[in-house]
Amino acid sequence: MDGEGGSSGLAKSAAVKLSEMGERTKQLGTAMRDPHQQRRIILVIVCVALLLDNMLYMVIVPIIPDYLADLENKSNKDNLDLQIGVLFASKAILQLLVNPLSGTFIDRVGYDIPLLIGLTVMFISTCIFAFGENYATLFAARSLQGLGSAFADTSGIAMIADKYTEEAERSTALGIALAFISFGSLVAPPFGGVLYEFAGKRVPFIVLAIICLADGFLLLTVIKPFSNRTRENMPVGTPIYKLMIDPYIAVVAGALTVANIPLAFLEPTIANWMETTMHSSQWEMGLTWLPAFFPHVLGVYITVKLAAKNPHLQWFYGALGMVIIGASSCTVPACKTFGQLIAPLCGICFGIALVDTALLPTLAFLVDVRHVSVYGSVYAIADISYSVAYAMGPIVAGQIVHTLGFVQLNLGMGLVNVLYAPALLLLRTVCQMKPSYSERDNLLDEAPQGLYDTIKMEEKRVKKKGYSSAGNCLVDVRASA
Repeated sequence: MDGEGGSSGLAKSAAVKLSEMGERTKQLGTAMRDPHQQRRIILVIVCVALLLDNMLYMVIVPIIPDYLADLENKSNKDNLDLQIGVLFASKAILQLLVNPLSGTFIDRVGYDIPLLIGLTVMFISTCIFAFGENYATLFAARSLQGLGSAFADTSGIAMIADKYTEEAERSTALGIALAFISFGSLVAPPFGGVLYEFAGKRVPFIVLAIICLADGFLLLTVIKPFSNRTRENMPVGTPIYKLMIDPYIAVVAGALTVANIPLAFLEPTIANWMETTMHSSQWEMGLTWLPAFFPHVLGVYITVKLAAKNPHLQWFYGALGMVIIGASSCTVPACKTFGQLIAPLCGICFGIALVDTALLPTLAFLVDVRHVSVYGSVYAIADISYSVAYAMGPIVAGQIVHTLGFVQLNLGMGLVNVLYAPALLLLRTVCQMKPSYSERDNLLDEAPQGLYDTIKMEEKRVKKKGYSSAGNCLVDVRASA
């Protein structure tokens, strides 16, 4: 009897637990169907993808030079330095080449499938990094990461812009994404260096691969990229070459490139300069950029708050950021100790936060008011802007330091930023441009939420055309207007 009672109790307990699990699953499913909850989950997915990409970009900094030095002949050091520079730059170079194609592809098929493609390629790249044991394999892994980034970064940022259509919310969401990018870039070197020192080369890459795999499964669960969604009615986005010659977009793209040049050029050169001039220890060189994460996040927060109150001054926040970057870059060579160096590096990252946080939402707004509200190509242009800086950094910066000197490199970068800042005055009239949502609002039951609501609008337009010839006339009148 006691045995039967115990079995009955266990059965009831199991039934209760199963019921609770079923209820939680049901609640999770309901939350995922809620548009506001879904876009928060989408923001998390995108932020994790951006975090992973930037961690993988920077995690090799303390690992690969030491690892390759063990593989190569010690007498071949000069050639090894060149190999390391090419390896570091290969990701940005391939990303630069693929972005025009990935932007167009994203505009054709939407944001979810390209994001999944990007995560898949990044996962494969990370696994190759973990188990690759020669230069050719590591070079292939680094280049493959550029391919994945061209899809994941562009589609992820574009998806945020698409889901957050209200300007203040869009600035906040993109600011959060930028914070994750910053955190990934700045925390990756100490993360990789510690794990490499105590657990070997494979462990940091395996950890990143597992996180990438989990993010991909979450994407499949929440967004369901391969569901039977109607895609034939997707709006035709403006071709990327037309966006590139838009003077407003061109000014923003130039600002993003120029603002990121100091960071891209200092990352591969500052460690040697610190060792030569300051006799810095390995831990100081490894933690060079980590303190700059906090002013970067502060810069994102301040810009988002200011943009919410004065959205018409986005151009000014970007210009101010470029001036701060320029001034900070010029003061780097004057630093004599590690403690002194922290201040200008924090200034550079604070300025970059102002520029990126102000100008990335501006790109989406420019597409809304001057083109078609499809964001793949315009954020491919933004990604190209970053890639230009980071493709040149590992190769060009070292040559400039060797030929002209570290001081001249920093003064030149600072001067370029300060001189470019007035170009953002061209954007001061952007806030006066207003998009017309009248037809979209009439065809949708509620306010439009981005690309797939535009698809819904097109489907309703098709149905509406079949009701009466009068409806067709109305559409024709709107089209002619």
